[in-house]
Amino acid sequence: MTRRYLLVLLTALALVVAVAACGGDDDEESEEPTTEATTEDTGGGGGGETLMLAADPGGALAFDQTELTAAAGEVTIEFTNDSGIPHNVEVEGNGVEEVSETITEGSTSLTLTLEPGEYEFYCAVPGHREGGMEGTLTVE
Repeated sequence: MTRRYLLVLLTALALVVAVAACGGDDDEESEEPTTEATTEDTGGGGGGETLMLAADPGGALAFDQTELTAAAGEVTIEFTNDSGIPHNVEVEGNGVEEVSETITEGSTSLTLTLEPGEYEFYCAVPGHREGGMEGTLTVE
């Protein structure tokens, strides 16, 4: 009986920790997500394009954009996460599946060579994509 009680207690504790790690602070105001990508030409002879993407700074499971557009070729996603919740960005589709470093309160980048088509991007931290951290990257 004691062993069963301990197992139930540990399972409940693990569930509480997992839910707390994915939670956000509803008291803080957040801006509405936009659907327009910010792009910069990286210059130089190699071409390429840089897309800016950020996680919600208040800790909500959301990116600041749900649609990104880029030209085919080398694409860099500059990802910023100002919250204390760990996030990353993964791009998947057309034979591509690459993920950035998982970060908190910092930034990272992910550089890919992409063919024209549609790709999904999302946070690959367990539960975050299901919570709404996903979008579409269209490569033209």
